[in-house]
Amino acid sequence: MTSPPYIPSVRARSLGRRLREAREAADIRVGAAAASLGWSQGKVSHIESGRNRPSERDVELLLDLYGVRRPQRDELLALAREVDRRGWWNDYTDVLHGPYVALEDAAHTVLGWAPQVVPGLLQTPEYATEIMRIAHTDDEDVERRVRARVQRQLLLTRPSSPASLHVVLSEQILHNPVGGPDVMRDQLYRLVSEAHRPNVTLQILETASGAHAGLEGMFIVLKFPAPDPDVAYVEGVHGVVYLESPQTVADCNVRFESLHKQALDSDASAELIKAVARSM
Repeated sequence: MTSPPYIPSVRARSLGRRLREAREAADIRVGAAAASLGWSQGKVSHIESGRNRPSERDVELLLDLYGVRRPQRDELLALAREVDRRGWWNDYTDVLHGPYVALEDAAHTVLGWAPQVVPGLLQTPEYATEIMRIAHTDDEDVERRVRARVQRQLLLTRPSSPASLHVVLSEQILHNPVGGPDVMRDQLYRLVSEAHRPNVTLQILETASGAHAGLEGMFIVLKFPAPDPDVAYVEGVHGVVYLESPQTVADCNVRFESLHKQALDSDASAELIKAVARSM
């Protein structure tokens, strides 16, 4: 039986980053580290990027090679043991791929620009079902994907440290009746309801706004507690891209700030959403 795909967590990313810093502090190149341990360069690189799950023994060997001493050594070994802790998404590896859900679940703030569809964190099950059916025809597969999406939404309501969500939506989303008028009307009222949460900010960028910073497409910025860096995420028909360079993430933050300033404020956005819902 094929083992389920590994979905790297923020803990894996954090461990990889700190191992890379330890290697660089020891002035050892990736190739030299790999040769010393009899590993491939890819194994070292994938551990450092969080794409591979390292064993505790692997981490011990790396720490020995880099000369890392206590208490930093103990901290990194403890983090290595935490990497294997299961998240809810591990039950959905048949329909969830890549690290996004694990990263999102660990973020303390999610910033998003949505030009085409309601963001997954705010979708009703019926709206999500219609979106899923565009690319997936198997009913059971669609149901699994919708259930996973509903599970994702719990990060906004979890009792301990719910994430903050700030989303700017294009007005055209409101007028695209995904699933028909009834499904769309319920979705619009769901947006109004979610916007009342203290940790949710929802704004609408009007169609008449003209040129804006989101013309190149959707993006999301995930913000984490220090010292983990922000991650930007963009998605297209042919796949997703994770942007982690400080300059690129900073650019996404600047773009979001521009969209936020150009969009209607929260109260005016809610009134617009309700007006569109009543017209259906």
